[in-house]
Amino acid sequence: MLERDDRQLSATQTLDQALVDADHLAILNAIWTAETASARDQRYAALLAEALPQGYRLEPGHRVKWLWRTLRAAELAGLDTRLVLADAIAVRDLTGACDIPAVIDARIRRSTAALVPQPAGPWSARVPEITDPERKAFITKIAAMMDSRKERIGQHAAEHAAPWAVSTLGRVPDDPAARLEWQQRASAIGAWRELSGYDHPADPIGPEPATGTPDLRAAWHEALTATGAADGPDVRGMPDGMLAHLRDTYPIETAWAPQHVGDELRHVRAGARDAHLAAIRARAEAASHCGQPGQAERQQALAASYQAMHDAYRQRETVFAAVMADRAAWEQATRQQRHLAIAADAELRRRHPTQPHPPLRSTEPQPANQPQRDELILSVGNDIPQIGQWIKDLAAQHRAFAEKLAERQNLTMLTENHDREDPGLAFPAWKNADRDAILQPPKPQIQPSVQMLERATGRDLDMEAAE
Repeated sequence: MLERDDRQLSATQTLDQALVDADHLAILNAIWTAETASARDQRYAALLAEALPQGYRLEPGHRVKWLWRTLRAAELAGLDTRLVLADAIAVRDLTGACDIPAVIDARIRRSTAALVPQPAGPWSARVPEITDPERKAFITKIAAMMDSRKERIGQHAAEHAAPWAVSTLGRVPDDPAARLEWQQRASAIGAWRELSGYDHPADPIGPEPATGTPDLRAAWHEALTATGAADGPDVRGMPDGMLAHLRDTYPIETAWAPQHVGDELRHVRAGARDAHLAAIRARAEAASHCGQPGQAERQQALAASYQAMHDAYRQRETVFAAVMADRAAWEQATRQQRHLAIAADAELRRRHPTQPHPPLRSTEPQPANQPQRDELILSVGNDIPQIGQWIKDLAAQHRAFAEKLAERQNLTMLTENHDREDPGLAFPAWKNADRDAILQPPKPQIQPSVQMLERATGRDLDMEAAE
């Protein structure tokens, strides 16, 4: 019962699966990205050259890609790229900058890193300006195929009551208008699942992607906007004042987030492992030079230095691991409230598209700067420095966070009925979906694209004619 089903598909099943996956969003998105990224980067380069002061010119380099990525994230958050570049250049003079794109990128990220992307809309509306008509026609066709696939995902979820859609959106409505809206929301969620490869049967979207992938993060937020617990509050029926209040809770919820020290934790763990192995090698070398006292003493001293490095790295690892555990607890405790604030922001933008709504901004603590990261680089033969003040502050914040989390988890709902015995928790924890059985029946496949079926039929006819 616990073994995996290793049966191979028949030739017909393999052909059907190939037709279904021929216009898979992950495949089409790879083509879309390859064809549109260069045109978008050329537009960013032209805007940067226009914004640079007299006497400066754009030097090609690998770091310029970081600037294009940051500009893309700002653009997806609803900002004007031209104004973003102008503001970053006007902050301070660029005299003495060794790498102008890297300097501008750092300035923009300081002000836009916490912005939440807005729904990007259909791919057909995002076709960039390309001078080559044949290439533009090809990209337009790819965009139409992606939009069609996204629509079919929603239809398939409604026809077969996909578990990830039903657990999130509730059962499929019988009313045609409500069913259409249900399908559109399921399309956004299903499109994110195909783009990212996330295939949990019950959890609809999973964790938020990193900021290093702006387009994928925007697709996740569009899926998040479409979600909403089936038995939870519906922001579409709330008045504008309540939506504005919920939107304003986003910076409050993110303000008490522990600092993200994942990179620092990975660095000290790798340093501790390398120092431990080096100490073992040095002790082995000392044992092999037992007849050479001077050489053996040097190896013993080297082993002691590596061991001291190992202990220092482990000491720092303890602090960083505790902070990252707090970070996971914070994400679990505030997930529902943060998602609700993002949904309220999206609903306000939908109701009042002409009003200038500011981008939703996180108030999470900034990551460690370069001088702080340099403190984590230890070298053999040198004195081990004391733990930096910023790490001591993290340890103190860890204790304060535990008290804050316990206080929050004990808060109860306010109610006018004081005789009620159990009003319930004010901030209930996010409940994970129950796991299904290990063995599942075959899942129904999405209807293949009409164009793919026509091309497959035409190919078969040509093969028969040739024979």
